Amino acid sequence: MQSSDPASSLLGRIDAPSDLHELTPSELVDLSHEIRGFLIESVSKTGGHLGPNLGVVELTIALHRVFDSPRDTLIFDTGHQAYVHKLLTGRKDFSRLRSRGGLSGYPSRAESVHDVVESSHASASIAWADGISWEKRRRGDDSWTVAIIGDGALTGGMAWEALNRIAASKNRRVMVVINDNGRSYAPTIGGLAHHLDAIRTSEGYERALAWGKRRLLAMGEPGRAAFDALHGLKTGLKDVFVPQVMFEDLGLKYLGPVDGHDIVAVEDLLRLATGLDQPVLVHAITQKGRGYVPAEENTADRLHAVGPIHPETGLPVVPERFGWTSVFAEELTALARENPKIVGVTAAMMEPVGLAPLKKEFPARVIDVGIAEQEALASAAGMAYEGAHPVIALYATFLNRAFDQLLMDAALHRAGVTLVLDRAGVTGADGASHNGVWDIAMCQIVPGLELFAPRDESTLRECLRLAVSIEDRPTVLRYRKGALPEPVPRLRSVRGVDVVFESDESDADALLIASGSLVPECLEAARALESRGVKVRVVDPVRLLPVKAGLADLAAGAEVVLTVEDGIVDGGFGWAVRELLADRGKRVLCAGVPKAFLAHGERSEILSELGLDATGIEARILEACAGAASR
Repeated sequence: MQSSDPASSLLGRIDAPSDLHELTPSELVDLSHEIRGFLIESVSKTGGHLGPNLGVVELTIALHRVFDSPRDTLIFDTGHQAYVHKLLTGRKDFSRLRSRGGLSGYPSRAESVHDVVESSHASASIAWADGISWEKRRRGDDSWTVAIIGDGALTGGMAWEALNRIAASKNRRVMVVINDNGRSYAPTIGGLAHHLDAIRTSEGYERALAWGKRRLLAMGEPGRAAFDALHGLKTGLKDVFVPQVMFEDLGLKYLGPVDGHDIVAVEDLLRLATGLDQPVLVHAITQKGRGYVPAEENTADRLHAVGPIHPETGLPVVPERFGWTSVFAEELTALARENPKIVGVTAAMMEPVGLAPLKKEFPARVIDVGIAEQEALASAAGMAYEGAHPVIALYATFLNRAFDQLLMDAALHRAGVTLVLDRAGVTGADGASHNGVWDIAMCQIVPGLELFAPRDESTLRECLRLAVSIEDRPTVLRYRKGALPEPVPRLRSVRGVDVVFESDESDADALLIASGSLVPECLEAARALESRGVKVRVVDPVRLLPVKAGLADLAAGAEVVLTVEDGIVDGGFGWAVRELLADRGKRVLCAGVPKAFLAHGERSEILSELGLDATGIEARILEACAGAASR
């Protein structure tokens, strides 16, 4: 592994993309090695998306040599492969990558004029390119718009909707560059993957056609007639030899495939593409994790995203504790042994969401739909109609993309499907579009839906078992990223609501209604309040939606009622509790995430800033108690 000091050597000479033009072809190869060394050294300290960036080094260099960013617009789909782009646009301080005050792990307009799309949700780049290039043409701007999209993101239907529109326009300078490494998080699945596999193996087609042309034209007039007939059959031959015809039938000129790690070859093909002056698709073959043996040998995800690691081995500096996802994976597999109706559904994230163990034991009972959450929800409703009980495991932030299917396909049809939302609540380092804070508020408006928020390992297992037993409506289970907390036992239960802390069984001064991953913070706040002489009761309904009537009984004697949730407060769980208690004359205070996009940082930092840590919750109760006493 070769490390690189960004203040020296070739990388030190690159402060803007235009500086790349000063380098010779051999220096560009050396620069690629330096960048890989820098990425391995830096990301191993901070954590981040390592494998995707190691795979696009040469491709990104070539893009910045051919196109004039920011006049030409470069759009990185998902954005987890934009570290090289950051380096080539002058951002070389990776010491606080993904930490508060440091570089974002994704493109950021606040960082650079070279960054355009900040959202890290896949498959949207081509639609952005469609809109940008359309408006450029309307204004007479002849610059290029380029979407760089992985083959994994092409499994999302949104990408094909945009390709369909772009292909209908013949005079726009818009380019789609497929970064084809055969993977998203894991190997890419589905018909598109097979199509691209076929293209990768068809590189001899153009060579064979060129050889035939030379030989036939050398034969004089008879040969020319034969060549003309052959040329007329070109489309038919492509059907036989090259499945790239799918793209050309859409109306997109297809160029490639090209070795994405050969800078000169990629640059030549991109320049050829710019000479066509029409919508064009360039197909580059790359290797995720290239140049770093631990990534190349990791067959699961090629070290797609890592925490701090030992750079020599790729192993984590601190092994991850048994976490929420692991418990889900273990319990779901156990349930599947008992219940043959259970099937797993994932959207290209088999390993991250915990479905790999189920897939290993029951390979025919797990479906990967690709990066297509809408397809996951709608097809799951179909499975439920035929008698299965699908368990759809997603990151909470990606439920946003399938809300219509949750509402109109699952809930309207009373489908017995279970959604398991990993990384729910504030996740932190990956920034605004990865925080899973929207789900509770969205789910609250879905008729009949039940939503569970377990607080520890035992309640996670209990909730999952209950959720998959419900067959006449959708159920949702949410939990945070990371390690499990210490067990939080129930002291007693009041109409289904768990009491987990109380000063005594008499009426409390304050009722603290905790939920899910924030129960430990509420308990810590309660102990601090008790030491100040405030009588507190902490309860956890576990099932947040629909709201349990037992909360009204527990709130009856309290002067202050505070709900705490790891989600958007507007329209969330707390608002539902407030509505329940309104007729009883109770004033309910609601603590949660404000209706805002949160900057990247550590989860603990963000919770503290939002007043959702123990100190903030304690202060909120003290302030409310003081106000109640003055009334």
